[in-house]
Amino acid sequence: MAWWGTLLGGTLGYMFGGPLGALLGAALGRNFDQGLKGTREPGVFGAGEQQRVQAAFFTTTFSVMGHIAKADGKVTPDEISSTESIMARMQLDAQQRKAAIGLFNAGKQPDFQLHAVLVQFRQECHRRRNLVQMFLEIQIATAMADGHVHASEKRVLFTIGEQLGFSRADIEQLLGFAGSSAAMDSGRPSLSTAYKVLGVDRNASDAEVKKAYRRLMNQHHPDKLVAKGLPEEMMKLATEKTQEIKSAYEQIKKSRV
Repeated sequence: MAWWGTLLGGTLGYMFGGPLGALLGAALGRNFDQGLKGTREPGVFGAGEQQRVQAAFFTTTFSVMGHIAKADGKVTPDEISSTESIMARMQLDAQQRKAAIGLFNAGKQPDFQLHAVLVQFRQECHRRRNLVQMFLEIQIATAMADGHVHASEKRVLFTIGEQLGFSRADIEQLLGFAGSSAAMDSGRPSLSTAYKVLGVDRNASDAEVKKAYRRLMNQHHPDKLVAKGLPEEMMKLATEKTQEIKSAYEQIKKSRV
C-alpha cells in the first residue's frame, strides 16, 4: 500500500496530473492539477516512479471498468457484483474502496474521456506489455461478468486494445482465455479447457506445452507485475491467474503420463 500512502502524503499528488490525476482527485476530493512533471526514459523508474504507475493503474482500472459496464446502455447487477468482488479480493480499506467506487461511477458518465485516459495510462506504463495485459484481463472479466460479452462491450474492448497496442486478434485470444479461466474456476474443468488456458492444442508436443506454461507464468508472476507497477493490492488477482495456469498445466501433464 506504499503508493497509496505516497499519494495521500502529497508527494505523488505533486507530479500526478492529466486526466488520470483529475479522475483520482475528484474521487478523493483533492486537487491534482499540476500536470505531469519531468521526463522519463522509457522503461526506467525514477524516485517514486513505481508508486506513480500503481496509482495510474488503479485509477484507469476502475474508471474504465465503469465505462465498459455502461457500454451496453445499462450496468447490470452482475457487473456491479464483479466490481465489488475485485474490490473485496484486493482487500481495499474504506478510503480506497470509496475512491474505486467514485472512479467506477466517473467511467459511466457520458463525458468520460476514454481516449485521453488511455493515452496517459499507456505513457505511464512505459510499454510494459505484461502490465497492460493484466489491465486488459481485468476489463475483460468485467465485460464477461453477466456470462457473455455484448457487441457494444466488445467494440469498446477492441478500441481499448488498439490504443494500448493490442490487435483485435490479441483481444479475441484474451477473451478466449478468460472464458477458459472461468471454466477452470468451475471446479470441474475439462482437459480441452486446460489446453485453452495454455493457448495450445492437443497435438502440441510436451516441449511446446511446457514453453507455453512458462511464458504465461512469467507474464502473470505477481512479484514481477508489482515491480512493473501493479498495485500491491492486486497481487491476489495475479496469484489467482498463476494458479489457474499451473492447474491447467498439471492437468495436461497428468493426462499424458
